Amino acid sequence: MGNLKGLDEYLAERYKKSIFDEWLASQSPVFLHVHDRRLIEGRIVRNDRYELLFENLEGRQETIHKTEIKLAYPAEIAATVQSQIKKDDRVKGMKLQAKYKAKGRHFIKNKSLFVLLKERTLVNITLLEGEILRGLITDFSRYEITLSLKGGLPVTLLRHAVWDVRDKKGVSYLKTVQQKRKDWIKSSLYFKYTAEEDNPKPKDIQGKR
Repeated sequence: MGNLKGLDEYLAERYKKSIFDEWLASQSPVFLHVHDRRLIEGRIVRNDRYELLFENLEGRQETIHKTEIKLAYPAEIAATVQSQIKKDDRVKGMKLQAKYKAKGRHFIKNKSLFVLLKERTLVNITLLEGEILRGLITDFSRYEITLSLKGGLPVTLLRHAVWDVRDKKGVSYLKTVQQKRKDWIKSSLYFKYTAEEDNPKPKDIQGKR
């Protein structure tokens, strides 16, 4: 058994955070890419657990379920971000729908994301409707992945909207692939537990409760 150096600390600090809270607090205008290839610009009015109350530039408000959102970014960088989004016609032609339930989603293990982040691995992330974004993972939480595109442009991808994540060699980092490959073990961040850590003494267990 083993783990990655710094992973537990990272998750404790970042895992529950959301970019939507930051945008709500700042009231910064943002672009949302919603399923059915809908693109809307406006501000977040309320951030609930599963939904956003969003107000567009005309002042019209609508409630958007978060599983409908694929990616989001500040409005000020919209033109440049959109110029960097490519398309996978094969995935687009599959006409995949938003995944409301966890079953059937394309999961990425936190271990894989952490190594990709720390080792600054250039990745291509394909979304359910075929959008492809290329960049460096700079942050992730329970529901989100932050990708830095060419020019350092920050884009937030929703983990439920991911179809695949691959490096420049074409290696997939989806859970279904990494359960066998375990590429995180090859990282310099990986360490094995000592025998004592694998079998903590009763008093150690008591102290952690």
